[in-house]
Amino acid sequence: MKKTYLLLASALMIGFTACDTARQTQDTDTQATTTPIRGAGPVPAGPVMSKGGLRVFAFDNSQNYPESMLRLNVPPAGGVVEPGPVQFDYDLSNYQLTRMTPHSNSEHLANSGQGQHIHNIVDNEPYTAHYETEFMKDLEEGDHVILSFLSRSYHESLKHKGAYDLRVVTAGKPAERMDFDTNAPHMFYSRPKGEYTGADTEQVMLDFYLVNTDLSANGNKVRATINGTEFVLNRWLPYIMEGLPMGENTIQLELIDNNGNVIPGPFNTVTRTFTLKPAA
Repeated sequence: MKKTYLLLASALMIGFTACDTARQTQDTDTQATTTPIRGAGPVPAGPVMSKGGLRVFAFDNSQNYPESMLRLNVPPAGGVVEPGPVQFDYDLSNYQLTRMTPHSNSEHLANSGQGQHIHNIVDNEPYTAHYETEFMKDLEEGDHVILSFLSRSYHESLKHKGAYDLRVVTAGKPAERMDFDTNAPHMFYSRPKGEYTGADTEQVMLDFYLVNTDLSANGNKVRATINGTEFVLNRWLPYIMEGLPMGENTIQLELIDNNGNVIPGPFNTVTRTFTLKPAA
């Protein structure tokens, strides 16, 4: 009798173990199919906003470089240079220019064939991309706000504090001077830019740069009006735009407070156009 009882108990334990193992396997399979796979292109970080035939969502699955540092040495902050070709010289650490960013986002987004680089923005005009720490760039006579930041090969900016440099430089002896507060909240436009062709038109990245502010549901935000359709962005992340039509597209960005008012600043409202073309 005792032997029969032990055999029965053993059989029950084996059955429970097998059922539990099967349940765990099933749970694991379910989780694998419902959790986005990081590294498989831009993964939505939060809700996808759909309006006017467009889909807009933030993503944050790119490789991070928190130790990367960038500093502009020349021209000096507050310095005076001669108008015309001006020498730019940066200190860079823990970041490799010309390297292809090792992430599948580089396969899903418009990607620079020359690799990682520096975005150099003068007076919030379209950036120039630089793959070396020294280069020449023309500055017209006047005061100029110069923002520099590190960029992945697919043009997504690095957003930690050490990854950018902001300064004012004067070229020549301008009759009118600029009153720019480097400690005030500012927004600078980065992407999209230029022309996109073929597969690059399917997902177009929207990226901007903030200085002295952040975004939140109860604080400052960015109002993005894409071809007349308005989206309010409350996280400082890159965004993907889907459903854009072929041809010229227009986007306006505004840095706003929690009441929807544009925050004062020379660059906190900006409008740009970019063009999508089908594959040849």
